[in-house]
Amino acid sequence: MAELKSHIRTVMDFPKEGIGFKDITTLLKDGGAFHEAVDNIHREFNGTQIDKVVGTEARGFIFGSVLAYKWGIGFVPVRKPGKLPAPTIKEEYELEYGTDSLEIHKDAISKGENVLIVDDLLATGGTAAATVKLVENLGGNIAGIAFLIELTFLNGRDKFKGHRIYSDIKYDAE
Repeated sequence: MAELKSHIRTVMDFPKEGIGFKDITTLLKDGGAFHEAVDNIHREFNGTQIDKVVGTEARGFIFGSVLAYKWGIGFVPVRKPGKLPAPTIKEEYELEYGTDSLEIHKDAISKGENVLIVDDLLATGGTAAATVKLVENLGGNIAGIAFLIELTFLNGRDKFKGHRIYSDIKYDAE
């Protein structure tokens, strides 16, 4: 885990002043680090009943689609408004630096399916909480929520009491 952390670049004042953005492109371009990060999440949830993997735009697509492929199950994208072509449902949420909303196709999850939600970063938890609501509104069960990175000092994990949460890399302070 400590070695994976060395592959993350912090870009200061992005997307706005005072934010230390955790850039995962430096991990993604290293085949060994990318492989290890995916395998860590896969290992954590292997043996769990998962019917679909949901990835949150956009970096959640990278890890989520690879995990779905490894398990031989479907992948569902959660996107920003106006990006999905068929009928959707929408959920608004707050970010650590503003507000936004996400959408999922109405037919993406069947009632009773077990879903693993995957994204790159857990900060305040707003994006993941919105994704959880979208999945639950379609009748899906949350099998777990996985992140590459967790900013533990922002306490985003507190939004998911009763859910299985996994993060590969933790930052205890900015």
